[in-house]
Amino acid sequence: MPESSGVVRFVVNLAASVVVLVLVVLSSAHAQSAERVPRERMTPAAAVGEFPASDPAASSPSARESAGSTSETSDSSTSAPSANSSIVGASSGATASASSGVTADAAAAERPLIADPSALMAASQTPESGGELALPPASVKFRGSTLFVVRDMLGPKTPEERAHAIEGRIEALTSSDAKILDRIQVQDRQLSTDVAVDDIVLFTVTEGDAAPTGRTRQQLAADYTRQLRYRLGLDFRERSLKGIARAGMYSALATLLLVVLVLLVNFVKRRASKRISSWTGTHIGALRFQKMEVLPVEQVVEIIINTLRFLQMLAIVMLGLIYLNTVLSFFPWTRAAARSMFSELYGAAGWAVGGLVGYLPNVLYISVIAFVASYGLRFLRLVFREIEKGTVTVPGFFRDWATPTYKIVRFLFLAFVVVIVFPYLPGASSPAFQGVSLFLGLLLSLGSTAAVANVVAGIVLTYMRPFSVGDRVKIADTVGDVVEKTLLVVRVRTIKNVEITIANAMVLNNHIINYSTCAEEHGLILHTTVTIGYDVPWKQVHALLIAAAQATEDVLSEPGAFVLQTSLDDFYVSYELNAYTNQPQKMARIYSELHAHIQDRFNEAGVEIMSPHYHAARDGNTMAIPEDYLPKNYRAPAFRIAPLPPAPGAVSGAVSGAGRDQPLGIGTDE
Repeated sequence: MPESSGVVRFVVNLAASVVVLVLVVLSSAHAQSAERVPRERMTPAAAVGEFPASDPAASSPSARESAGSTSETSDSSTSAPSANSSIVGASSGATASASSGVTADAAAAERPLIADPSALMAASQTPESGGELALPPASVKFRGSTLFVVRDMLGPKTPEERAHAIEGRIEALTSSDAKILDRIQVQDRQLSTDVAVDDIVLFTVTEGDAAPTGRTRQQLAADYTRQLRYRLGLDFRERSLKGIARAGMYSALATLLLVVLVLLVNFVKRRASKRISSWTGTHIGALRFQKMEVLPVEQVVEIIINTLRFLQMLAIVMLGLIYLNTVLSFFPWTRAAARSMFSELYGAAGWAVGGLVGYLPNVLYISVIAFVASYGLRFLRLVFREIEKGTVTVPGFFRDWATPTYKIVRFLFLAFVVVIVFPYLPGASSPAFQGVSLFLGLLLSLGSTAAVANVVAGIVLTYMRPFSVGDRVKIADTVGDVVEKTLLVVRVRTIKNVEITIANAMVLNNHIINYSTCAEEHGLILHTTVTIGYDVPWKQVHALLIAAAQATEDVLSEPGAFVLQTSLDDFYVSYELNAYTNQPQKMARIYSELHAHIQDRFNEAGVEIMSPHYHAARDGNTMAIPEDYLPKNYRAPAFRIAPLPPAPGAVSGAVSGAGRDQPLGIGTDE
């Protein structure tokens, strides 16, 4: 299997190389044939502007000059149709060969041809007759390629308007056939030289057009005529059935090559991905910084594979653009679009590269600022970390202020760095960037009023130090342990494991009870109140309450519990038991256990807790304590009715009547 896979790769690479070579050769040959301008020979008569004998204007140069000037200075929308109609009508009687495409005479002297329009454009900028030209030259283009350049004004027409009109007339020639090329002639006049088809002037060459090139207007007109004949002949050949078939064949080869290259790119990407995956843990390891693992090996491999996938997509896109440009350049109708498309792409790439190169000094400034800022932040973090540990002490600065103060200083420091970096950002001075910044600032100022209030309240709470994380607090009606404290909110977990988020502004506007502040050093006093009747001695009640506190877990023995008699009410006395603890987080459990022990101690002593009110006739009811605490032989006494003793001096027979007048008393056996 390894040998067969190697053979397959060799065959695929060989086929791809052959296809690439063939396409490169075909594309180069086509580009050379499209861009090459032949050095043709012209008859001396044509070079000096000999006109047909049948031309009635040949004997009148002034009339021909006037007619030529009027023809070119007319608008292209009216001159092009008339030229087309005259050309089509005259083409039927032409006897010249259509396959030649140009007229050449072997005996004519060879004339040098100016084939580089950019040279003419540059030459036109040189001073002429001691002064600069008033208007810039204009290029005459055909199928996206420059034919020649016009520089001089002709009547009221500027060079740009002249070029536009000439392009329209040349485009009108393409509706005819190749025979029209033999009827393109150079006609010399007194002040200018015309290039015309029969009686239709295509364009005029003036002394102002020829002067910057160092040639006569007759020579320049001959050069322009050869250029025009060649480009039109090439266009006629490309638009023929044979030319279209050739372009279609080239397009098919380009498509085949594109498919092969895309498959090759995908094949290489797959093989590379498999090879990189097999290197996991061997050739490719985790990204480490000293002993800290920054990126695990799986993420490193994933990053490399994603990079390969990006390069694959980039290669396919580039191949697609090259393919599109190549195929469009094969056809005369789309060649101009191909050139303009790639010129736009090249222009955009050049602009991007130029902007990047011009931005390099700003990148250097930003890098230096970022470097200094990073080490400044490290220094600040080191200082506040040592303050938090207690290694560095600052008088009046508490250790728990270190972390929040570092966050505030870091925010201010980063804001200062952003202000410094802002002028070096791309587009920072543009009105659009400034407008967006102003708009965002307005939105933040209008929409963040509550957030800013919470931040300010958070800063105030930080330095007020009303509580710390882990403290048992009561904020408004919420009781629980503080689990998080930020610049915006405080999070409290209640004894029911419910987490409540409270905005710092609300915390600051309410009273805060902290049960943990003094618990460790002085102890937190837990207190509860019981009401006992007046018939129970208060010393006994004090002893029972203190015994109940001492039996409760997490209640401190030192300082010991104590009892306060808070009030003497109508039916009972209020006793308040106070006990110390250093576990405020266990308040609920301590209270519950303390209340249970109070009940046990009072029941064991046979003392009834008459709270809040207890109504009973005490001569016969069962005692108000659990049965487990009553004696085993206990029986509830019954009600007894007995006569009251007689009052002193009362007559003993006064009760012998109906008995209603005898006062009765309710008593007990005692």
